[in-house]
Amino acid sequence: MTATAKPYSKSAKTHDAHHEDEHDMKQYLMYDPKPRGEMNRMVMESMTTTSWKFWVVFAILGVLVATCFVYAWGYLIAEGLGVAGVNRPSYWGIFLVNTVFWIGISHAGTFISAILRVFKAEFRRPFTRAAELMTTFGLIQAGASIFMHLGRVWLSYWLLPIPNQRMLWPNFHSPLMWDLLAITTYILSSTIYLFMPLIPDLAMARDRSTGWRKTFFKILALGFRGTEGEWRHLTTAMNIFAFAIIPVMFSVHTIVSWDFAMAMRPGWSSSVFGPYFVLGALHSGMGAVAIVLFIMRLTMKHMDYFIRKEHFDALGKLMLIVTFAYTYFFFNDYILQWYGGDKWTDALLHWLEEGPMSWMFYQLILFNLVIPAFTLWNKKIRQTPWLLALIGFIINIGMYWERYLIVPVMLTINRAPFTWKLYQPNIEIFLTIGTFATFLFFYMLASRLIPLIPVWEVEEGQMTHSLRKVGKAELPTISEFE
Repeated sequence: MTATAKPYSKSAKTHDAHHEDEHDMKQYLMYDPKPRGEMNRMVMESMTTTSWKFWVVFAILGVLVATCFVYAWGYLIAEGLGVAGVNRPSYWGIFLVNTVFWIGISHAGTFISAILRVFKAEFRRPFTRAAELMTTFGLIQAGASIFMHLGRVWLSYWLLPIPNQRMLWPNFHSPLMWDLLAITTYILSSTIYLFMPLIPDLAMARDRSTGWRKTFFKILALGFRGTEGEWRHLTTAMNIFAFAIIPVMFSVHTIVSWDFAMAMRPGWSSSVFGPYFVLGALHSGMGAVAIVLFIMRLTMKHMDYFIRKEHFDALGKLMLIVTFAYTYFFFNDYILQWYGGDKWTDALLHWLEEGPMSWMFYQLILFNLVIPAFTLWNKKIRQTPWLLALIGFIINIGMYWERYLIVPVMLTINRAPFTWKLYQPNIEIFLTIGTFATFLFFYMLASRLIPLIPVWEVEEGQMTHSLRKVGKAELPTISEFE
């Protein structure tokens, strides 16, 4: 006897279609739940399983921190700012470039965690903590860059309004005071906002650890036991902070933009610097998040379950939206300067377009505007983690060039042509490498000490998402907790 192939019946086709739809839904984290205990085990294993490659990279970063950050800064303090390249007319050098850059990186955490929490964007759940850590560590580097710029850092206590017999008070008209107040407020509020949703996961780690880790997590968990009252107080506090920290985020980079816009200098006197700087911060921050998520997924165990293609796709869409908004304000600022009619501003634009730093100007246009706008519309590119991380890296290079042009290069062209001199950085290069090494060093250290995945948030999302059977079809449904 020979078997003959029969065509699918209608019911068989329907069954296969339902099975295929269910398989497609399983590609999404919210519709592919695992038991809470299994997810806890996966996160704890990602923290405690460390390969030799990790320790090699950790040791290299430690050496860079010790030499390019600690030693170089100590040498700067001992010898004075004369060893740096800051001089007439560019009194603001890479130190202020780094400050603006790191504050921009820090915006990604607040945007992803607070704004997307308020708007109930479900894709944010598995990587909110990774973004929040960027906020805290980025602000630490921004604050350190300001103290480097001070030079005589041991006199920094005069920035505080301390009662004294000499009746010396901080100058609140100084942009330095604006930055101090803004960054201090932001780092305190963002650290609290990072810690609150971390408490349940610290309690989980406490119950699953032994030795010094158990003591460490026990102290940080603050006795959290997961009672109904504790959850109610915690969620209320997080909701309040989510709404409160959003205006702080926008105000911080707006204040940084006022450092420039309040000065009557060519290229700086602009009324759009506020939103322009905020969108530039989000532009670099989104790119940095893509890089961090790719590295986490590549180097840590079980991260491919929590961080999936859907998250890179959603992040890529956000990056595309921010790209278009940033493009508008970039050309808005350029056209306003171009139409201004000031001869010194015209000289500055000519310097940017045809001067020795013109390569940087055209490169930032290519990296910040052209490449993301012409690539992120493609779904396959957005869903390819290494490609999205590469685009994020390119965006951050372009955004660093943009800050470099705004600070030392635009200071080159002023209303006294005899002072024009191109800025040449010296020890600032090593200190810049040190800030990047310190950021990565802190991040690698945090990956061993705290859960980078908020398991309770992922479980909460999976509990509200389900596949409901309606007739013969299974439809995705979302419930809300009261």
